[in-house]
Amino acid sequence: MSQRRTLCLAADAAGLVQAAQLLRGGALVAFPTETVYGLGADATDPRAVAGVYAAKGRPAFNPLIAHVPDLTAARREGRFSPLAEKLAEAFWPGPLTLVLPVAQTASVCDLARGGLPTIGLRLPAHATALALLQAVGRPIAAPSANRSGHVSPARAQHVLDDLSGRIDAVLDGGDVSVGVESTIVAVLDERAVLLRPGGVARAALEKLTGPLVAPQDGVIAAPGMLASHYAPRALLRLDANELRAGETGLDFGGRLPGAALDLSPRGDDVEAAANLYAHLRLLDASGARMIAVAPVPQDGLGEAINDRLRRAAAPRDAAAKGIAHELG
Repeated sequence: MSQRRTLCLAADAAGLVQAAQLLRGGALVAFPTETVYGLGADATDPRAVAGVYAAKGRPAFNPLIAHVPDLTAARREGRFSPLAEKLAEAFWPGPLTLVLPVAQTASVCDLARGGLPTIGLRLPAHATALALLQAVGRPIAAPSANRSGHVSPARAQHVLDDLSGRIDAVLDGGDVSVGVESTIVAVLDERAVLLRPGGVARAALEKLTGPLVAPQDGVIAAPGMLASHYAPRALLRLDANELRAGETGLDFGGRLPGAALDLSPRGDDVEAAANLYAHLRLLDASGARMIAVAPVPQDGLGEAINDRLRRAAAPRDAAAKGIAHELG
């Protein structure tokens, strides 16, 4: 990816204003939370979210946690059961992520949710993070601000060591206090399923939930747990070089003559990632029964795009086979 100038902003009034303006404009801004520094992007903007995957070198479009400034904003994005309400009231603000059914009023884009009907939400317990979220006025997708597979950052310099030249700014709020990622709990009915241990201890959660359920194959459709994420009704044929009778085409870089849509006419992997779910949904809505997909190179985000296309093309019973992936 092309190099960019990475600003280091003080966590004062002027820095918060500049960071919020950058995020609203689609830029990538790292900021502190009580757990680790997060790499923030406007969660409603698929191109900004695609930029997060590109900057991190993330191998697949795993769902990202959407950070919100208050419970009212969270309720616009996810559907809270009584148990989820109790957990939010007890542990928010704090290092707990709740995975919930997505609300009809949700603004977080498909790409940030991994194409799933669920959403990961967190209200951080950090004054700078909360001030930034309030200033932006939109949910902010923010996985840890490091290259994928590297150690999570606990201070601004850690972010710069990993991502300088790949993101637009880091908001320097000093060292974090917790230092490990949030605990992730899925509440899709009145059961609580522990997806990842983290900053809230199991014992504290179980005082409200009773024994936490371990994720099991085929039990819940939560972010990062399915072999098949967003799968259109139409069947997909991958690495297509021509359209066959009855097929609708999904192109990349003008390689598939007669295709209905092109993920990126100029062959840009970030643009293609941003368009992936929206284009699949448009082709679904058109009534297409078979979608021929042009080859997408493995370079950059191409690896993640191909990963999601393979999942979308997987036999439908693959959706019942739970496999573990990191939730950002």
